[in-house]
Amino acid sequence: MSQVASESEARAETAWGPLSALPGNPLMWVLIASELAVFGGALIGYSGARVRDPAGFAAAQDQLDRLAGTVNTAVLLTSGLCAALAGAAREVGRRTTARLLLGCAGALGVLFLVVKAFEYGHELAAGNDIDSSPFFTLYFLVTGFHALHVVLGLVILALVARFDSGENYETGTAFWHMVDLVWIVIFPCFYLLR
Repeated sequence: MSQVASESEARAETAWGPLSALPGNPLMWVLIASELAVFGGALIGYSGARVRDPAGFAAAQDQLDRLAGTVNTAVLLTSGLCAALAGAAREVGRRTTARLLLGCAGALGVLFLVVKAFEYGHELAAGNDIDSSPFFTLYFLVTGFHALHVVLGLVILALVARFDSGENYETGTAFWHMVDLVWIVIFPCFYLLR
């Protein structure tokens, strides 16, 4: 049976080619690449729209809560650290610690969503909605799409904690790190760059 399993693993590794060298399930890397392409396209569109109306975008950008964006950046990066530490703990057999760290990563992901919900509420109360201006259309679409990825990431982290395996940890935390990476690009584009 061991020989059959090793032959099966060898076929799987050759079937994925260079993706076989990446941690976790290769299909997750296909998903990550496609998601990065979608976010990249959205941010290129944002840049193009900003070039067409720099004054309008700067005025709208001044209405955003930079403190909330900064807090959310720190929260999401800390969550990513917890996810990485969970993977490292799982690798050395500390399963309880790994699950606790995944729980911390998830709790911080929920906190990110709570802060984002308060931020959206503030914008809506100020009269800024998806139809207010091109800036706010793109802001709500891009950050909302990212928030959906945070929700999906929370589901994935919960599944990883439930179905404990090294490959699941690698796969789930890879997705979670993609969510972090995307926010690290979104935050300066919408909140800081002039």
